[in-house]
Formats: sequence, C-alpha cells, structure tokens
Amino acid sequence: MKPYAEGSRNKFAQQLFADLPARYDHLAELLSFGQNARWRRAMVDHVTSASPRRVLDVCSGTAGVAIQLADRTGAQVVGVDLTRDMLDVGRSRVADAHHTAEIALVNGRAEQLPFADESFDALTFTYLFRYVEDPVATLRELARVTKGGAPVASLEFLVPPNRFWRFWWWAYTRLVLPVGGLITGGTEWYRVGRFLGPSISGLYRRFPLPWQVRAWELAGFEDVGWRAMSLGGGLVMWGRRAGA
Repeated sequence: MKPYAEGSRNKFAQQLFADLPARYDHLAELLSFGQNARWRRAMVDHVTSASPRRVLDVCSGTAGVAIQLADRTGAQVVGVDLTRDMLDVGRSRVADAHHTAEIALVNGRAEQLPFADESFDALTFTYLFRYVEDPVATLRELARVTKGGAPVASLEFLVPPNRFWRFWWWAYTRLVLPVGGLITGGTEWYRVGRFLGPSISGLYRRFPLPWQVRAWELAGFEDVGWRAMSLGGGLVMWGRRAGA
C-alpha cells in the first residue's frame, strides 16, 4: 500500500483512483455533462478576489484546480493529493501549462497536512469528505494551515433537493453513469460509476448540508455560505478563516 493511506476511506480512495489518472479529466467532464469545469470556476471565484500570494489546493488530483488558481491569481500554489498516480499526471499537466515555477504538487493526507500553522492565504478542496474518516477533524486541519481572514472554498456533489430532479439524478447515477463509464472508460470507470451515486447519497445521510455548515463554523471558519449548482447536482461552499 502506498504512503499516507492510514484510514479505510483513504485506502479506498487510493484503490479507486489508482487506475484512472490518464483519462480522469476528460471522463469527468463527459460524465458530468460538462459541468465539472463550471463548478470548479465557481469555487475558484470565491478565493481570487483576495489576491492571495500562496494557495493550498487539497485533493488536487491531476492539478486542474491548481492550474486554474495559478492562471487566475498569479499565486504560488501547492497541490496535495493522496494518490501518487494522479499527481504524476498532474505534473505533466502543470508542465504543459508552463506553471512549473508556480505550482508544487505534494503527496499527502488532508487529515495531516505537512505544513506549518497559517501557511496559506487561501485554500480550496474538492470532493474530499467522502474519502476521510472524520470531516470535522479534517476541517480543523484545513483551518490550521490557513491564515486569519483567508478565503476557503470547496466543491462537492450534491443530492438535488427537488424531488423531480432528485428522481432523474438517482436514475442517472445508478443506471446511466455506470454504463457510460464502462463504454467510455472501461472497467475502471464502471467501478467508479457504480460507486459514485451511493457514495454521494451516503454522504448526505451521514452529514446533511446544515450539519456541514455548522462543522465549518466549529472548525474556525466564518461567513460560511453555499450554492447549489446545476439543478442541485453540485455544491460550492465557501467561508473565511476566523481571526483576521
């Protein structure tokens, strides 16, 4: 087992994503009907106005968000991800985007970040809570490495609150997504497609949205807000580290 996979959810995440990096971004856009890029932009919008000089991107994967952060802010960006294979593809993408001087990619766990207190002026994280054992402790760790007043934003899938759209979301995630993954990405993406819908539903059964807002506040963030994206298929959350 690779380094840093200390909890069962960490281990599962490494196993799930180990075979996906080469086509991850293309297939993520295809299987989200092109919404993933739009959601990422909306998340990054919440940190760019602060003109940060040093930004941490957690669950950086193949560095799509890190590259966007560097493009839009000119900041030094550090991307952290659990899976080395994803980071290897990310480094190639960073080089292709001519951002090797601005972006550093590090293998690590969100629950135990290898950085000193108050190291960053801004922070983003994507699709994180389904892969950690304790979201509250993880949020506290994210708060630890951000400076007072630093903007923080996240992106996650959401279960549509409207019953009509929730029915079609359920049909898509349980039926269309696995088959689409198999056709476009093979057995690895079929496995991801089967996992994704139940994983998202399980997240909100365990940690409903009001609970998540309160968890952010208890971890040390203020002015916490959220926005449902694409009829409730995506969720952008944001806040600011208290103590400015």
